[in-house]
Amino acid sequence: MASSETSNPFPIKTIVVLVQENRSFDHMLGWMKGLNPEINGVTGSESNPISTSDPETNRVYFGNGSAYVDPDPGHSIQDIFEQIFGVPWSQEVADNKSELRPTMQGFAQNAERIQSGMSSTVLNGFKPESVPVYRELVEEFAVCDRWFAAVPASTQPNRLFVHSATSYGATSNDRKLLIEGYPQKTIFESLDESGFTFGIYYQYPPATLFYRHCKEGKLPNYTVIEQRYFDLKILPGNDDHPSHDVSEGQKFVKEVYEALRSSPQWNEMLFVIIYDEHGGFFDHVPTPVTGVPSPDGIVGPEPYNFQFDRLGVRVPAIMISPWIEKGTGTPFV
Repeated sequence: MASSETSNPFPIKTIVVLVQENRSFDHMLGWMKGLNPEINGVTGSESNPISTSDPETNRVYFGNGSAYVDPDPGHSIQDIFEQIFGVPWSQEVADNKSELRPTMQGFAQNAERIQSGMSSTVLNGFKPESVPVYRELVEEFAVCDRWFAAVPASTQPNRLFVHSATSYGATSNDRKLLIEGYPQKTIFESLDESGFTFGIYYQYPPATLFYRHCKEGKLPNYTVIEQRYFDLKILPGNDDHPSHDVSEGQKFVKEVYEALRSSPQWNEMLFVIIYDEHGGFFDHVPTPVTGVPSPDGIVGPEPYNFQFDRLGVRVPAIMISPWIEKGTGTPFV
């Protein structure tokens, strides 16, 4: 943890970030539209065809019966290409991508390719009462309904973007490169250079340092909360990544929120909950595919040669602070 004293004339002096895993906005928060009509959520009229090439195919309509999810839907760069554009990735199709439109009509087709019947899983969301912690936070604070994953790819490229504004060309999870380390500058180095403090709090093993620092008012200016990404013998994963139970994630968010709310730093705090990527779950809002600048000009590896010129699928984003008006719906790109 870096340490330095820096005067700050603004009311927010501590930003706390929690990045959960692999769920789309519609899947987690879409039905919150019933609580706040300003939220760009779902009505149940949203649908996908089982086959985008067959005009006679059945359609799957978005439901509100989501619960435990297993197996994991597809969310590789090629899966997401099909989900967004409605056609499977191929070199020929990719070479003519300027002709493609983000119809968001390929989720069911892609899911059925992975496993028969999975389309009803990816075109399903949680009722507000099924995610009660988010329901309360949505009613009391702000929802950002234009927050898209940085990369139409899997977890690690998007988490690299969170902390360094680039994945340095990565478009998939590469354990070897993660172990070796990526060369780009991170937000933590920038904070340190500017005289701000930062800290990363882990949950392995079950840790108490975060809660103690909350109680003592010692959280740094920029605080990252890391969840349990894997099941332990006595403690399940709480990152929301399928097949982990979302109820465990709800418990975790509540614990973090209550600790922050009771901290003497609360009146100078912003708590940000986002998700790294959509995890293969449907979202009806078209993904931005034009006007997206590459952060560094690096092109991803073959065969996809991704140029980082479009975003991923929309993900949940909730902003929590005593400075936020109750029930705020915030379009945010």
